[in-house]
Amino acid sequence: MKTSSTRAAGIAVTPAPASATVAIPTASTARMSSHIARYKGLAILAVILALLPWLLPNSFYYDVAIRIAINAIVVIGLNLLMGYTGQISLGHAGFLGIGAYASAVLTSHFSWAPLPAMLAGAAATGILAFVVARPILRLKGHTLAMATLGLGIIISIVLTNEAQYTGGPDGMAVPAFALLGWTIAGEKTWYAVVAVLLVLATWAALNLIDSPGGRALQAIHGSEVASRVVGVDTTRFKLRVFVLSAVAASLAGSLSAHYVGFVTPGIAGFFHSIELVTMVVTGGMASVFGSIVGAALLTLLPQVLSTFEGWETVVYGVILMLTMIFMPQGLVPTLHRRFGSQGR
Repeated sequence: MKTSSTRAAGIAVTPAPASATVAIPTASTARMSSHIARYKGLAILAVILALLPWLLPNSFYYDVAIRIAINAIVVIGLNLLMGYTGQISLGHAGFLGIGAYASAVLTSHFSWAPLPAMLAGAAATGILAFVVARPILRLKGHTLAMATLGLGIIISIVLTNEAQYTGGPDGMAVPAFALLGWTIAGEKTWYAVVAVLLVLATWAALNLIDSPGGRALQAIHGSEVASRVVGVDTTRFKLRVFVLSAVAASLAGSLSAHYVGFVTPGIAGFFHSIELVTMVVTGGMASVFGSIVGAALLTLLPQVLSTFEGWETVVYGVILMLTMIFMPQGLVPTLHRRFGSQGR
């Protein structure tokens, strides 16, 4: 017999325990891991924003933090367009300007309440983005960049020339933001508002990226031809993300106008558009948290470098150049690969 021959050879055969099982990952386990990874960074961001007021010594630092949060909201939307979909925009500050001036003009000249004015500006921006997106997004590469640049310049010129409403190059005052008798006033209150909005924007972007629509955007970035072959309506998805990023910029522009209490056409200028694109690239293309890091870095740098008295622009450029040379994928993706940390 086989058993007796085995014993005769001196080989001990131990039967496997009946309770031994092989762990096979299930779909629910994979989804759970994805949710944990997705919300880990969001939870860290929320904790940082909650603890930051205890570390800010005066109103100047509150002001910088508020500007960082507003810029981050814009850059998150722009990164969805550029980093995840691969469609460059060099005129995105124009949408920021439309939102800012919609709130300023409608509240000052037509006595609108701030919230309806903000929503009207966002709706107008969305309609404009929808109308211009179809012809513009047919272009690729440098032609797309030039088309979006031209759009931004046109918006800036219109805001400058319509002086009877916008105040021309000198700008105009913007009333405080009031809602149901409550006026947002003071740096601490504004910080709380923009911090909550930043967390919501980050949460929405993370959910979009992990949705079927988000995967379609990333497929378009990889190859539009291959995306069409597998049935992705590339035109529709590019149109949607362009409108979404424009509306996010418009809402942030309205917030900025009410917070500062004054707005000039410079908010829609070419250099502001380049600054927003630089925030995306520096923080990390196709990285939601990279958008926040890029916005924080490029909002803080001018303040930190002001001690160089006339050389701050040169030092600013050198820092950005070195970042792009040694971290071409941006700060967050590079550090993520190097240290293996969880993040997106």
